[in-house]
Amino acid sequence: MDLAYIPSPSTGVVHLGPLPLRGYAFCIIIGVFVAVWYGNKRWIARGGKAGTVADVAVWAVPFGLVGGRLYHVITDYQLYFGEGENWVDAFKIWEGGLGIWGAIAFGAVGAWIACRRRGIPLPAYADAIAPAIAIAQAIGRWGNWFNQELYGKPTDLPWALEISEGVNREAGLYHPTFLYESLWCVGVALLVVWADRRFRLGHGRAFALYVAAYCAGRAWIEYMRVDEAHHVLGLRLNVWTAIVVFALAVVYIVVSARLRPGREEIVEPAAVRQGNGAGADSSSGATSLDKDAEGDPADSGSANRG
Repeated sequence: MDLAYIPSPSTGVVHLGPLPLRGYAFCIIIGVFVAVWYGNKRWIARGGKAGTVADVAVWAVPFGLVGGRLYHVITDYQLYFGEGENWVDAFKIWEGGLGIWGAIAFGAVGAWIACRRRGIPLPAYADAIAPAIAIAQAIGRWGNWFNQELYGKPTDLPWALEISEGVNREAGLYHPTFLYESLWCVGVALLVVWADRRFRLGHGRAFALYVAAYCAGRAWIEYMRVDEAHHVLGLRLNVWTAIVVFALAVVYIVVSARLRPGREEIVEPAAVRQGNGAGADSSSGATSLDKDAEGDPADSGSANRG
């Protein structure tokens, strides 16, 4: 007899009159808002203007959603274009299915466009929002709990996830891989904030650390999952993607540290012209951890920041 387990919701949709409120979409939206809020604090602490993160997110988020959906549809095309499937379902994003690899890649394109328009270096912006993205992922993963999807192998552990009978799934107790990834993302965010504070990461290295750390966890979590996926040389496609992206991120950290040591002194010229650059963090409301990560602006030109 199972004494303990994590129950799944009986439905992923709550109707507020004629308006359906879907748990999957709700988690993504909350994650975006939290990421923008926290990213804004970190950006101001680095010398940027309040509101810039939200302005860039207006470009990055739609691009990211499109990219995430495209990656999912392309890598799991059989779910939408196979025999007996309806290709229209490829547009039903509320039913789940966003690939983080496509979301980050396309989101970066959107962010690059917005940063170019504002004269902001994309690597500096990426460093500021890196832990915020990890937190957004931690929140967004709970959308899979509402949809009862992306769980792992059967288990009798006390934190097993209860899955009910449904389309393409069997009732039982499984590893809650959504929870594993959510907790891992929280750990990644803490790691990036700590490393940024300790080593004063700049020129995209904080973002690269986030990418590498996330991929390290995603590889073993992905290996536990039992949902349908393409395999290459016996491993799931996303495991290979995590390995390749991890290697690229590590190479970037090493090469970037040699070619461009230290951290950007100016991340947003407009903020400096308005006189709220270096001293912005004193009135921004940024967390003490992020303030410490920036150090004393007065000695920013003499420190060796790697």
